Amino acid sequence: MLNYNLYTDDELASLLKEDDQAAFTEIYKRYWKKMLLIAWNHSNDKDASKDIVHEIFISLWERRHQVEVLNLAAFLVTSVKFSIFKYYQRENRRAELARQNYEFNELTSDEEKLDALFLQEYINGIVEEMPEKCRLVFRYSREMGMKNNEIASKINITEKGVEANLTRALKIIRSELKNYGWMILIILQIVYFLL
Repeated sequence: MLNYNLYTDDELASLLKEDDQAAFTEIYKRYWKKMLLIAWNHSNDKDASKDIVHEIFISLWERRHQVEVLNLAAFLVTSVKFSIFKYYQRENRRAELARQNYEFNELTSDEEKLDALFLQEYINGIVEEMPEKCRLVFRYSREMGMKNNEIASKINITEKGVEANLTRALKIIRSELKNYGWMILIILQIVYFLL
């Protein structure tokens, strides 16, 4: 058995491109704590920091053939900082949408309310088709606002399992919503044609 902790970052990055899971595991062991600390220092949110680091490692594995990693440590630190930036953008956008919804709720047209209801029903349909644990984790997290550790104890899995299932659920929803945009255009065209 190879002793991966003796390999340099460059060697691990090369092995990663060759689909070496043990090299990926070593990269994870070597850097996850540092990345988590950086994420936490910028976000002050333990759960968000864990999610960010988790997403970076998932992305690294999924894109191992596309990315050119010249300096592994710098690549991972930059990934964390960029992900924190995206996290703040999403949070600011959510806060802005919540503010707009609160301030202009009475001005929202019936058509916009119907569109929002249709979108919510569409997402609910996507969630219903998910595997059971994935569906439960998503519902507990997003609909009931439970924290990862609460979900883990409720359905008797690890926090890492909760994170993995939540990531999977969000990925499924994102993928389906990409197709959703096209579907809406087609439905609107059909309705317009029928009217």
